[in-house]
Amino acid sequence: MASLAGKTLFITGASRGIGKAIALRAAADGANIILAAKTAEPHPKLPGTIYTAAEEIEAAGGQALPCVVDVRDEATVEAAMKQGVERFGGLDILVNNASAIMLTPTLHTPMKRFDLMHQVNTRGTFLCSQKALPHLLKAANPHILNISPPLNLNPGWFAGHVAYTMAKYGMSMCVLGMAREFKGKVGVNALWPRTAIDTSAVRNLLGGDGMAKKSRTPEIMADAAHAVLCRPHGDCTGNFFIDDEVLTAEGVTDLDQYSVMPGTTDFAPDFFLD
Repeated sequence: MASLAGKTLFITGASRGIGKAIALRAAADGANIILAAKTAEPHPKLPGTIYTAAEEIEAAGGQALPCVVDVRDEATVEAAMKQGVERFGGLDILVNNASAIMLTPTLHTPMKRFDLMHQVNTRGTFLCSQKALPHLLKAANPHILNISPPLNLNPGWFAGHVAYTMAKYGMSMCVLGMAREFKGKVGVNALWPRTAIDTSAVRNLLGGDGMAKKSRTPEIMADAAHAVLCRPHGDCTGNFFIDDEVLTAEGVTDLDQYSVMPGTTDFAPDFFLD
């Protein structure tokens, strides 16, 4: 694979999980990482802060700029973007990873949670993209990568959690529109896992340790993201990538390395993939 050495990435939700894994993979190349996340103080139930993540990134070989960012807040997004560009001299890549989830049916979804999911997922992705684009348009190989699913209109993926599906698909609709709008100028793609990924959301919200054992590690998403972000932006845009398909295309044959439990074949599938 090619390298992200010297590239500057702005990654939302990068203090843990998939976002941190993507940051660490880029850091191994010698990339600069602007860590945009809310967790500045240790959380009682969730591991890591932007500062502990920054330490790991620098230990991995990258440079880190931890920024306390709420992707719902335009001012903090702008400030972090400005600080990162001043520190590293530009911006090459935006990874829209921050996401909120609540898997409840219509009658059991408080509007406060509906608003949170739409503000973080759809609005946050649009906002960060809008603020990053003036900088990305100056970069040599600029990319936006949204951690969001293919647009699958099977009603089964809506019925149990309409609010979450709408909010998550909003991120994917940003890919659909911006890829065409900025074709030839910025590569805009989505990446989604085939299986459940062992994150705090899986352990705390979706199935606990039992589902975690039937999941893959965040590193499969990190390696797939790395492969996409190294591709020429002009030839790589408007795609809804699946992690294992990306790696297979790159010649990776040992996917068992990403299994939480080596030898697992009965993985828990992720949402939105029939």
